[in-house]
Amino acid sequence: MTRIAIALAEDFADWEIALLTAVGRSFLGLEIVTATPDGAPVTSMGGLRVTPDCAYGDLAGEDFDALVVPGGMSWEKGRAADLTGVVHGFRAQGKTVAGICAAASALAGTGILNTVAHTGNNLASHKAYGGYSGEALYKDQPQAVFDGGIVTAPGTSPFTFTVEVLKAIGAWTSEAEMEMQGFAAEFR
Repeated sequence: MTRIAIALAEDFADWEIALLTAVGRSFLGLEIVTATPDGAPVTSMGGLRVTPDCAYGDLAGEDFDALVVPGGMSWEKGRAADLTGVVHGFRAQGKTVAGICAAASALAGTGILNTVAHTGNNLASHKAYGGYSGEALYKDQPQAVFDGGIVTAPGTSPFTFTVEVLKAIGAWTSEAEMEMQGFAAEFR
């Protein structure tokens, strides 16, 4: 079974992963595991209280197909826990890592975006992180970018983020495409 780990932080942006979790779990049968820095419940920007399955420290790349990190206010305010070890653990196992919104900038800070095409809310957000030197590969676009096992997206792109994550983990099936077409109808 395909497994996705979602690393949540306090005040995470719930809409950024809602489509991925709903389509993945309900229509595609993916296993979604949520984690927080210490395994304690967190509350999203929209007020949804989530009791996670585990702590960040319990996430081992060999046990999952992808690590997905939504953005949110704790990333914006610099209060989110450092995910560098977890991110590099997943990458060492050749697993997909995905970040949207401010979490894409946090991924920039881990150095994993320095050699792949990527996007995010804006280049300045990425450059605020000391470990980032990939500005030549930054794509200033509203859709998600998938390159070298890494998916990034601005916070306004949960649809293309979901599509690219599903493609990255090999879950982009005809059923997934059919379900996602309904969600894309407003963009036509």
